[in-house]
Amino acid sequence: MKTTAAAFLFGAILSSGAIAQEGYTPLFDGKTLPDFVKTGDGNWRVEDGAIVVDKRTGNAPSYFLSKAKYKDFSLLVEVWVSEDANSGLMIRCSDLANVGDRTCYEANIFDTRPDPSYGTGGIVHYAEVSPMPKAGGKWNTIEFSAKGRQLTVTMNGQKTAEVRNALFAEGPIGLQYGAGTVKFRKVAIKPL
Repeated sequence: MKTTAAAFLFGAILSSGAIAQEGYTPLFDGKTLPDFVKTGDGNWRVEDGAIVVDKRTGNAPSYFLSKAKYKDFSLLVEVWVSEDANSGLMIRCSDLANVGDRTCYEANIFDTRPDPSYGTGGIVHYAEVSPMPKAGGKWNTIEFSAKGRQLTVTMNGQKTAEVRNALFAEGPIGLQYGAGTVKFRKVAIKPL
């Protein structure tokens, strides 16, 4: 799905509650935190139907990771970030004791990344983004799909990154918090 029509379709799917009809299984009900594992010291909580995190006490990023492992799937998330936020969607995490962009694929959400090559919409270390879209100050729909070696990120209906890579074959998915204010809603997954 690469067109503006795709962006409209995803918006309609998410806003109508028809995620399950499209094969997506919601992982977040809008009321309680999903049955995920928290790492780091982010203040993850639910506010106004969204998973919100806006501070941490240490220097390391904080992650909110699924207990289940996934192999071939599409992760669909709505995310709102402040303009100074550093966040991301993590997939196929291979080392839960050392979660990060070297042990997972990360669809970055980082408008002010010093090197914008792997900024918002890119897959850190694997697929650069150009031009980089801006996520700050608005709700965005991000789809991060993995089927075999094929990894694709689509943001607001536009493909932003694509790569073939087989370093990580299966693992949990996760939400990342590094800085700013980050809100996630309508987190959903479907097998591919």
